[in-house]
Amino acid sequence: MYEQIQAATSFLRSRTDFQPQFGIILGTGLSGLADEIEAVEVVDYQLIPHFPVSTVKGHAGKMIFGKLAGANVVAMAGRFHYYEGYSMQQVTFPVRVMKALGVEFLFVSNASGSVNANMEAGDMVFLRDHINLQPDNALRGPNDERLGIRFPDMLHAYDPALLDLATQIAQANKLRAHRGVYVALPGPNLETPAEYEFMHRIGADLVGMSTVPEVIVARHAGLRVFAVSVVSNKSYPIETIRETTHEDVIATVKTAELGVSLVVREMLKQIGIAAPNH
Repeated sequence: MYEQIQAATSFLRSRTDFQPQFGIILGTGLSGLADEIEAVEVVDYQLIPHFPVSTVKGHAGKMIFGKLAGANVVAMAGRFHYYEGYSMQQVTFPVRVMKALGVEFLFVSNASGSVNANMEAGDMVFLRDHINLQPDNALRGPNDERLGIRFPDMLHAYDPALLDLATQIAQANKLRAHRGVYVALPGPNLETPAEYEFMHRIGADLVGMSTVPEVIVARHAGLRVFAVSVVSNKSYPIETIRETTHEDVIATVKTAELGVSLVVREMLKQIGIAAPNH
């Protein structure tokens, strides 16, 4: 894998010498933030060596280098999922490439179902922890010490300082936001009522089909992680569940996009002020 990462990185370096400090993964319905980036280079995934290709509606499939709120970013407009048939190593390959490009922070977004009665459709939730119920792990197999240690610690998978900063920004702007625990399932089907009940009982606030593999690999790589989820459908209490389509999910998440954009832009500004040498 190390050689594949180097090949992808070398190709991207041949396209631009732009140096990103922040990596951003834009999930379902949240790719509008990509339009706010002052792009210096945009690369289709299909051109990048060893990159998978996004197959999900709402995922553009482009890597964007540029400025956002004065910060140097590389953004993935569209991500990869285990349910698309990719291995976990393929799903997380872009995170490895971001690290190789010099990224220090990873911002991740997603859409999720709520299994917390207090979290409504359209709410933002900043992840404080996760529960991994996916059937594979991107770190399984021989460990390459050049990429990270064999047993990475997950006590602070989601950076506490970044979590506090996001919370302060949301409160200052009177945005409806929570902190929560995200549980990852393989998908692609939505969950049954019994599964929603189970996830509520084991301590989850949200359920989705992404993010956790990316976060595990980001922590393995030594990146500081912030993740925000937008509640696309409320799935608890059980009697509130309604049939949901992917189009419903995208439409609901779009209503929260301005809030997510505001929080991310303000975080980039404030971290940039705190670290003026970058």
